[in-house]
Amino acid sequence: MQLPAIATIDQATALLAQLEVALGVADASEKGLAVQVDASGVQEFDTSLLAWLLQAKRRCAAMGRALQVSGAPAKMSELARLYGVEDLLPLV
Repeated sequence: MQLPAIATIDQATALLAQLEVALGVADASEKGLAVQVDASGVQEFDTSLLAWLLQAKRRCAAMGRALQVSGAPAKMSELARLYGVEDLLPLV
């Protein structure tokens, strides 16, 4: 799943819907495989993106899958550290 360039509170509902679609189309044979989220295109975001990522991680775990985030901007990692959730989010 590719995150959009702008991921703020205004896009949160749409992002949650996209996550549900992405998880809903996942084949049962993919159980145990990580759900890939590409954050390399994110240019503008706020703390709601961290909340979305935490929700995505919970939803994936409920399906027996992991969440893997690639291409996270340095500022996203800094914000996760600031809020004390860097150990909870798989930002690479």
